[in-house]
Amino acid sequence: MTMDPAQSEKANANDAQSPAPSAEIVIPDGGFVAWRTIFGAWLVMLSTFGYVFAFGVQEDFYVRIYLTNHTPSSIGWIPSFQLMMPFLLGPLSGTVFDNGGFHALEISGGLLFTFSVFMLSLAKPGQYYQIFLAQGVGMGMGLGLTFLPTLGIVVHHFSRKRGLASGIVLSGSSCGATIFPIMFNHLLPKLGFGGTIRATAAIIPPCLIIGNSLMRTRLPSRRNRPAATPVNIKSFFADAEYIWAMCGLLFSALGVYFPIIYIQLFSVQHRVDNTLAFYSVAIMNVSGGVVRILANHLGDICGPFNVQLTCSICCGALIWAMLGIHNGASLVIVSLLYGAFSGAWISLAFSCIASLARSPEEVGARGGIALAFMSLGVLVSAPIQGALLGDRFSWIHAVAFSTTLMFTGAACCAIARTLLARRKGVWRV
Repeated sequence: MTMDPAQSEKANANDAQSPAPSAEIVIPDGGFVAWRTIFGAWLVMLSTFGYVFAFGVQEDFYVRIYLTNHTPSSIGWIPSFQLMMPFLLGPLSGTVFDNGGFHALEISGGLLFTFSVFMLSLAKPGQYYQIFLAQGVGMGMGLGLTFLPTLGIVVHHFSRKRGLASGIVLSGSSCGATIFPIMFNHLLPKLGFGGTIRATAAIIPPCLIIGNSLMRTRLPSRRNRPAATPVNIKSFFADAEYIWAMCGLLFSALGVYFPIIYIQLFSVQHRVDNTLAFYSVAIMNVSGGVVRILANHLGDICGPFNVQLTCSICCGALIWAMLGIHNGASLVIVSLLYGAFSGAWISLAFSCIASLARSPEEVGARGGIALAFMSLGVLVSAPIQGALLGDRFSWIHAVAFSTTLMFTGAACCAIARTLLARRKGVWRV
């Protein structure tokens, strides 16, 4: 049966307007644009998460000098709220990212983060609410808008090498968290709090501008994709390995940030060499930068759960080892090892949850829910640890609390890993 010219023309027009559902999306796994995007994402992580991870220096400064009218527990709410926001806002930023709003998130989040840092420089001594609003709320929300898109852009360009590429992006935060603590400790005596914040903040806008100009998206937004089967979120909570994995993230989140926030204060309180004490946060993060790349690549080879389980156990042991720090050598060893294993643990958290998805359409939903659940642990961790320290700095209580929770998280991770390996019939999970 033949069509007349008018019918043929109309059919061709309809075909041009409708998406081809069977069209295969090709991921290049490399190339100039892909690696340029990775470098741009690295710069964004350096100037945002890298700045936030330098809080250990500020915690010491706030407790001893700037906020002496407040307890370590109340000061602990500042980093906890700040670190919670990237995980809590994950479902929102993930949805906007999937719908084609990558650069809108990066620009709005970057502007909010930069504005909040400069507002922090105006905070006065003893004015807790000023610091909390600028550092906890403002910087936290800016970070929450940029974190998941910056990490998620890797999916647009890499498939087989995704773990390696993600590790490189995350190493940017370790690099920033090495540079900024050194700057803080050197500049605080010379420029004071406000001047130091403004001097360090001057690095942020150029990194964000260059980073955004380098990054490119490739995949079509969700609204332009062929209709997919709706995700059944209720089914996630009938999935035993998913529940155990979320519990593992929650318990571990209550303990994993303790050395990152408190190790400089611990070193100063125990009269460890001041020069090394002031470099402790930087030492911790420099080792984390290298190991994050290796750990993600190893996760591609051996399975993310296998690698993260090892990291959880080692983190718990090293938190307990903090009590053995009594000189410069022991401080350097604990800082290097903890930075390595905690950096690997943090970078593998999303990979573990993603590996539990029954289909690619579930990855975002499962990851968003799990990270939002994990954010509850991040929120209350530092305040609880600060309350356990008290005015007399009872370190044994805070260390024992954090160690126990890391081992509890490791046990939950081991159960999830066993169930997943049994379901898939392989050990590499």
